[in-house]
Amino acid sequence: MSLHLVRVSLAQANEHVAVWHRHNKPVVGHLWSVGASDEDGVLHAVMIVGRPVARPFDDGATVEVTRIASDGTRNCNSLLYGAAARAAFAMGYRRVITYIEKQEGGASLRASGYRMVAERPPKKGWSVPSRPRDDRNYRSVPRQLWEAAA
Repeated sequence: MSLHLVRVSLAQANEHVAVWHRHNKPVVGHLWSVGASDEDGVLHAVMIVGRPVARPFDDGATVEVTRIASDGTRNCNSLLYGAAARAAFAMGYRRVITYIEKQEGGASLRASGYRMVAERPPKKGWSVPSRPRDDRNYRSVPRQLWEAAA
């Protein structure tokens, strides 16, 4: 199957994240979204890129792949991760980051030129005294931080 990149709106991307993503919900905002489509126009994967969630990484030179979701079609994620890096570097960003759960393999990231730069232990949740949040659906699992740098 031949795959190619297609523009998708945040609303379209979030619809697919809601259906395909194993453990994360749709996002509120983004910088851009893109999809992987076959020759018949069937959308097989979506990716949402935004500003980094962690404040120390929100330096104006870094973007984060906040969601990537697919129907399981081979090579979709690699295509999208590679596209995120090329697009970000073409727009003047110097770094693309993303997080995956430690149990996930990272093959698509490695195939796209990303490297694992850190392992993060499980955290209790996102809620802090200065900004309380509902953590009932939060999954506390070890994660890995991956990056592609220009």
